[in-house]
Amino acid sequence: MKTRRLTFLAILLAMSIVLNIVERVALGGFTNLPMLRLGLANIVVLIVLYVYGTRDAFAVLILRIALVSLLYAGVIAFALSLSGGFLAFFLMWLFSRMERFTIVSVSVMGAIGHAVGQIMMAMFLLETEEIIFTLPIFLLMSVPTGIFTGLVARRLIRLMREKMPILRY
Repeated sequence: MKTRRLTFLAILLAMSIVLNIVERVALGGFTNLPMLRLGLANIVVLIVLYVYGTRDAFAVLILRIALVSLLYAGVIAFALSLSGGFLAFFLMWLFSRMERFTIVSVSVMGAIGHAVGQIMMAMFLLETEEIIFTLPIFLLMSVPTGIFTGLVARRLIRLMREKMPILRY
């Protein structure tokens, strides 16, 4: 049982890394704002949070950030990713514990947390407050991207439960 769970979590981690890299490469030329992404890797974190729990989801998040940063990013990108990831995860964890919030609204809160965390870290690293003026753009983009990732995660969880009964959640 533990081997199956660990194997599946490793596969999900690999999927989140691939999604993150594909998103970086595909959208690299699309936008000049390196922090503006769809958050495709967050789909995997949401799935793990709802299927396996907080500890496993946090591990997948941290490992993805560390491994992608080693492969593609520098120290500043790592700090931005980590700060956004921490705040996003905290908000997703918090709102997922409240019954009135769906996985889609939890995803939106994660997207908002990611934007706020990155902007705060960018202000600290760049030693400028002017970057706060980009926050409305990031918050505005967080809603549709959060809805998208939440809808995809919800659908994938349903499919997993229907098509993969061998997995013990």
